[in-house]
Amino acid sequence: MRPRPHHDERGLFTRTFDAAIAREHGVDLGPLAQDSQSRSRRGVVRGLHGRSGRGEGKLVRCAHGAVLDVVVDIRPGSATFGRSLAVRLDDEEFVSLWVPPGMLHGFQSLTATADVCYRIDTPHDPAQDLAVRYDDPDLAIEWPLPVSAVSPRDASAPSWRELLATLRA
Repeated sequence: MRPRPHHDERGLFTRTFDAAIAREHGVDLGPLAQDSQSRSRRGVVRGLHGRSGRGEGKLVRCAHGAVLDVVVDIRPGSATFGRSLAVRLDDEEFVSLWVPPGMLHGFQSLTATADVCYRIDTPHDPAQDLAVRYDDPDLAIEWPLPVSAVSPRDASAPSWRELLATLRA
C-alpha cells in the first residue's frame, strides 16, 4: 500500500504504518522489539549491516529527506542469494520497505539531512552483527552520490567473499 498523504494549508498528514494492511501483504511484525532512528548528512552511507542466527526483520522508512536504501540477500539457498535491490525512500511518497531476516541493509543520504526510521522485530544482540563493505567490488552497489562519510566500523567491514566464507562455515 502506498500512503496517501492529505495536504492542506497546514501541511500534511499521513499514516505511516497500519498493522492490518501490513499483514495483508505478508508482513507481521508481531510485538515489535525496537524503534530506532538515524540522521545522516548528504552522501553519508550507513551499512551494509545484517544479523546472523535468526536475523532480524525491519520496516524502514525515511521520515525526512531522501535516501537510496539497499538490501542484499544473504540467505543461503535463496533464489536471489547475493543479489541486491535498491529503493528510493523519501518524505514525499512515504513508502516503507520491509527488510526480512537474512538480508544486509544499508542506505545513502541523498539530501542535506535524512532521517531514517526502523521498526525492528528482534532485540539487538551485538554478538550477531554482520557487515560487508559498502564499496565491495563483488556486490558493485552503485551509490548515486560520492560517499562523504562512513563509520570506522563500515570502512573496515569484511568483504563479500569473507562473509560468504563465514556463512558456509
